[in-house]
Amino acid sequence: MNLTPRARLLAIATAALLLGGAATTYTLTAGSAPGTAATAPGRGSAPDSDSDPDGDPGGTAAGPRIQVLSNGLLSSVSRQDPGGSREVGSRRCERAYAAAGTVACLAPAGALEGPELVVLDRASNERRKVSLTGLPNRLRVSASGRMVSWTLFVGGDSYAGNSFSTRTGVLDTSGGQLLNTLEEFTITRDGRPYRAADVNYWGVTFTADDNRFYATLATDGHRYLVEGDLAARTVRTLADNVECPSLSPDGRRIAFKQAVDGDPAKGWRPAVLDLATMAATRLPEQRSVDDQPAWLDDATVAYAIQRSDGVNDVWGVPADGSAAPALLVPEANSPAPLS
Repeated sequence: MNLTPRARLLAIATAALLLGGAATTYTLTAGSAPGTAATAPGRGSAPDSDSDPDGDPGGTAAGPRIQVLSNGLLSSVSRQDPGGSREVGSRRCERAYAAAGTVACLAPAGALEGPELVVLDRASNERRKVSLTGLPNRLRVSASGRMVSWTLFVGGDSYAGNSFSTRTGVLDTSGGQLLNTLEEFTITRDGRPYRAADVNYWGVTFTADDNRFYATLATDGHRYLVEGDLAARTVRTLADNVECPSLSPDGRRIAFKQAVDGDPAKGWRPAVLDLATMAATRLPEQRSVDDQPAWLDDATVAYAIQRSDGVNDVWGVPADGSAAPALLVPEANSPAPLS
C-alpha cells in the first residue's frame, strides 16, 4: 500500500507511541507505587518559573544546576533544590542534553521543515544545525562537550514492512565531521562477524576519549549492549537485553533500561551494570521507565516518567539501589547535569 508522506509520518508516530518510545512519552504501570516525593512540590502544583527571554536556561544562581525541558522549553533548576523555582528559556526542543558548555537540542519539525539538531554554546548561541528526517527519540553529548549523538524513528526500511526503524547519527562539534548512521559499522556478535539487514542502533553514550561509545544494537529479536569505536567503525556485543545505556561519570558503570522478562511489551525497569564484572543491579523502581537514564553524579541516576494525566516528571534514585526513587523535578523531562 502506498502511503502519503503525512500518512507515513502518522503511522510511524502511532507505532512509536505503542512501543512507548516516542520522544517525550513514558509509560506508567497501573497500580504501582510512585516512590517518594522528597524535595519537590506536590504533583498537582505547577512549578514557579522565571522567564528568560534570551533563551538561556543555564541560570545565574551559584552552584550546580540540572537542565530539563519544561513543557518542551529548555530550562534549569538548582541541583540543591530541584523542586523549586526554575529558569525557563524560549528554545523549544523534543529532546535536550548538555555537557561541558555544549547544549544539544532536537528541535521539533515545523510546518514545512523536518526536525533539526541544534548545537548551542553555554550562552545559547547557535554553533551548528543539522537537518533531520524522522521523530526525535534520544540525544546525548559526550562529557567533554565535543561529540553529539541522536536517534530518530524513521520509516521506509524494507525489512520493517509497515512498521518503523531507527537512525542514529554522530556529530563531532570540534572537527565538524557528521556521521549520519551507524548501520555501516562492522559488527562482532558473540565473538563472530555478523551482518544483517535489520540492524538498528539507538541510545549512544560516549566514553571519556570521545572515540569509544556504548549503544543499543537491535537485531534478530535481541537488544544488545555494544561497545563501539568511531575511528575503526566497529562495534562488538557485550550483553543482551540492555537498552538506552548511559555511562557513569567515573566510566565504570552503565545505567540502562531492561525489558521485563526480555519482553518490551511488558515494560522496562532501570538497572545499573558494572562493566568490570558485568553484574547488573535492578534499581527499586516498579514503574515502567522508557527513557535513557542520566547520571546527575556518580551516585544518582535520573529519568522521566509520565503521570496518568500525561505530564512528565523527573525522578532520581541512588545508583546502588539503596533507596526508593524520589521526585526531583515535577513537570519536566530530559534531565542533564550542569556544572
